[in-house]
Amino acid sequence: MNSTWTIAQKELLDLRRDRLFGILIIFLAVATLISVGVAAASFRTELDAYNLYVQQLSASGSATVPAAPLLFPLQLLRGGVEYLEILGALFAIVLGYGTVAKEKYRGTLQLLLSRPVGRFAIPAGKVLGLAVVWLVVVALLTVMTTAAILVIGNAPLQGIDIARILIAALIAWVYLVFWSSLAIGVTALSHRLSTGLIVSIVVWLAFVLIIPQIGDTMDPDNQVPGGLFATLNILKADELKVLANFAGFDGIRNGIEVSSVTKHFERLSFAFLGVKDKYNQLPIGLVWLDMWGYAITLAAATLASVTFAVGVTSRRNLQRKIS
Repeated sequence: MNSTWTIAQKELLDLRRDRLFGILIIFLAVATLISVGVAAASFRTELDAYNLYVQQLSASGSATVPAAPLLFPLQLLRGGVEYLEILGALFAIVLGYGTVAKEKYRGTLQLLLSRPVGRFAIPAGKVLGLAVVWLVVVALLTVMTTAAILVIGNAPLQGIDIARILIAALIAWVYLVFWSSLAIGVTALSHRLSTGLIVSIVVWLAFVLIIPQIGDTMDPDNQVPGGLFATLNILKADELKVLANFAGFDGIRNGIEVSSVTKHFERLSFAFLGVKDKYNQLPIGLVWLDMWGYAITLAAATLASVTFAVGVTSRRNLQRKIS
């Protein structure tokens, strides 16, 4: 365990000196803050339009006043979650690849392997180091986005809201560890370093962009901004009756979506943050009862990814010559 932690400390020191790592994290943080600002500005625009409409109604003598739009603070984080699921996963792959590639490019691999370390100390230390790094990064992003909701969004937060944000942060950490571990394993297993990066990015393209997009495209309710059923003023009960006639098709569509670990991350985050109206203001316990399957699957996928990285990052694979 001591040698594993020593390797982890080395990774932490290397990343602290890595300018690219700093640039990537700053970019992710800025994008997240901008998303909160854009969402807040969009709500203010909607609220201004509502106030103008009410004034026009009052001027016309109408006594009917529509319900005012409500701001649910955690829904301002939707854009941040989407940036994290796409850009965060890509950055995690870059960092995972870099932990293996740098040892060969810098010529430090032989020195590292000459040390009296255990069979799994090197890969376990690298995974542990990245897990600590992502824990710190997620913690910083959580603090920044919470402050952005209070300052930029001008929205109050309750204790339950903080709990929801912390749960979403934990989910994000598990998700990022999954991608970094996968990149470590794929890079170590590849005969060429460039192949490891390419394969990891192809997997990212497939499971982060392509598969979720196919599922979204197959959903008829996503074909119109704001939702097809909402645009047609179809009640929820009638919507369910319509969808019941396409249960088989919807099952296939949902099956395609949930084959992506990114969709598990997204659905979990959106549920606990209340981004989806179905879970908005719902007690955390009830959200868990509906979403525990996604949580178990995401945790199992991350555990499998870590096991894969530790298992294939052997001395033999690491000692392959760069080609």
